[in-house]
Amino acid sequence: MAGFCTYLFFSSLIEICNDMYEVREEICKGAVIGAGGVVTLMFTPALLASFGFTSGGIAAGSIAAKIMSWLGIVYPGSVFAFLQSLGATGLTWLTGGYVASFGGVMGWMLSAICNQSRNNTTST
Repeated sequence: MAGFCTYLFFSSLIEICNDMYEVREEICKGAVIGAGGVVTLMFTPALLASFGFTSGGIAAGSIAAKIMSWLGIVYPGSVFAFLQSLGATGLTWLTGGYVASFGGVMGWMLSAICNQSRNNTTST
């Protein structure tokens, strides 16, 4: 009888450990998604400035100026016009939400890719 009780005790511990691992995995996924949103939100203004989208307009000789000369006409509502307005005005709460959501989606995709590659290596 003692052996059976020990077996039940250890099997329940194994099940608890497996449940804790799944919870830790979900916490890790949430942290990666949140970090993606925060990092994207923090570095977007610096990235825009490095491409040449500044508060004074498009910087001469920058990547943005080269893209603008290649496009010829910048249409209102285009991605280029959106980036130009972000560089000029900065991030509002609404555009900050969009940018953070985009970063969160990228974090989720990274988490899913890493999880898939981990599953492929453990199954072989």
